[in-house]
Amino acid sequence: MKGLKYQMKRVLRDKFCLMTFLLPILAAAALNFMGAIDLSSLGELHFGVLENELSPQAVTWLERYGPVTVYGTPEELAAAIKEPSTNVIGVKADGDILKTAISGDELDIFQQAAATLPALYDQRTGAEPVKVLTLERPDILENFQDIFIPAVLIVAMFMGCTFNAMNIISEKEDGVAFVNEILPMTPSQYILQKVVVGFLFGSLSSIVTACICFRLSWQNFGRMLTLIVLSSFVAALIGLFIGRCSKDLMIGVVYIKLVMLVFIAVPILCALIGAGGPLADICNIVPSQPAFEGILALSHKNTDTALKDAGILAVHCVVWFAWYLLISRRHKHNE
Repeated sequence: MKGLKYQMKRVLRDKFCLMTFLLPILAAAALNFMGAIDLSSLGELHFGVLENELSPQAVTWLERYGPVTVYGTPEELAAAIKEPSTNVIGVKADGDILKTAISGDELDIFQQAAATLPALYDQRTGAEPVKVLTLERPDILENFQDIFIPAVLIVAMFMGCTFNAMNIISEKEDGVAFVNEILPMTPSQYILQKVVVGFLFGSLSSIVTACICFRLSWQNFGRMLTLIVLSSFVAALIGLFIGRCSKDLMIGVVYIKLVMLVFIAVPILCALIGAGGPLADICNIVPSQPAFEGILALSHKNTDTALKDAGILAVHCVVWFAWYLLISRRHKHNE
């Protein structure tokens, strides 16, 4: 128990671990916030006109294509057109036709609209009988959120791996590892002491992230909790392997980044290419793949796939735990 309290104090002092714990939560909040933002207005045309220069009919015609802002002086209109943060198209009257003015730093779509507008206005009478069908604008982030949210959860689950690896490496550099080797602890007790804190913090970070990103029923939340617990436990065990294999902090950071890259890249690539069959079975060797697939399945109410992935993660837990326990006992025996 004292060992667990000591590990808890270390994680509360480690800014790197605290950042790893909070980062997925902040990313989930940002994704949830971005999903509520309507980005369709970014593609709208915005016009600027001088007061009392255009006829009311011309202004009404422009409002069919985008909002119209009226400016009192030519200087104000010119400043609005030149403002880098906007794509305002200046519209002036030249007899019976319109002329447009732009700054030249707008996107191509707005430059093309400015070039086409005078001819479109000149032919407005012939275009009146044409029936216009307005299609629903798709959500830009909807397709990406299906991938981003499980990826953020994978990062949250990875927190236990990072903590355990950094904890063991720091103990090696401080000389605490030599003390641990002579303490009357069995390999199982050592693994438990090292895994518990990273596992708990990884699970807690993942649960908070899942609560922000998903609105699940109690039954599906139980399945999500199962995936989180199993994934966090596997990640914590992998952190023990990284800590054991790393001779110093720099090597440990490299190993952590490589493992994290594999953890994130494999499931995302599988989702993008729609991997199936033998390729999907091979990818399940990486623990993050069944976790990612299970989270994605739960978001689409596919409980059968989620249960299958939970079973794969349970096998990972047993294999990784047995493997590390075997290595630790051989190391103790050789000494």
